[in-house]
Amino acid sequence: MSAAAGRVTSGQNPNGSGSTRWPSYCPRCCPPPGSLGADRNPESLTPPGRLERPVTRKAGFGYAAQLVNELVEAADERRLSRLVARYARLDLLCVDELAYFALDARGAELLFHFLTERDEKASVAIASNLPLSEWGQVITDPRLGAAAIDRVTFHAHILETGTNSYRLRTSRTRPAKNAR
Repeated sequence: MSAAAGRVTSGQNPNGSGSTRWPSYCPRCCPPPGSLGADRNPESLTPPGRLERPVTRKAGFGYAAQLVNELVEAADERRLSRLVARYARLDLLCVDELAYFALDARGAELLFHFLTERDEKASVAIASNLPLSEWGQVITDPRLGAAAIDRVTFHAHILETGTNSYRLRTSRTRPAKNAR
């Protein structure tokens, strides 16, 4: 970070290292670094021709097991439509750890219903340790699994990070605490 200004400068990332693995600003929606006025007015961040105020986006994060359990409980209590409507207010929903357990038939159906309700309306990011070709282990009904994959992958950006775990790699390179 720049010591004088206390802000990220070009070529730095927010933790202060000189690494340039990711850009310090988004060129499509933000002005280049150093072009802000002294007043740092948030409205000065808005490019010409755009809205007067920045648009607020809502995002949520949850584990797949929690989401499926919440969907099952809501269905049992006859409040599934209210739960789906509550999640519909989120612009982005991040679902983590989808492939760590197999879904029972009812949980898979409710998850499919949930994904169908969000389809083409709002974004869903799903993290899984299985490739799409192995999602049959999670959603055991072949037709439902194929339909769920179809919903998730249509107009999707699929990022495959490989099989190397970031956590495992960093824990191996880090010195052990309290080593004797």
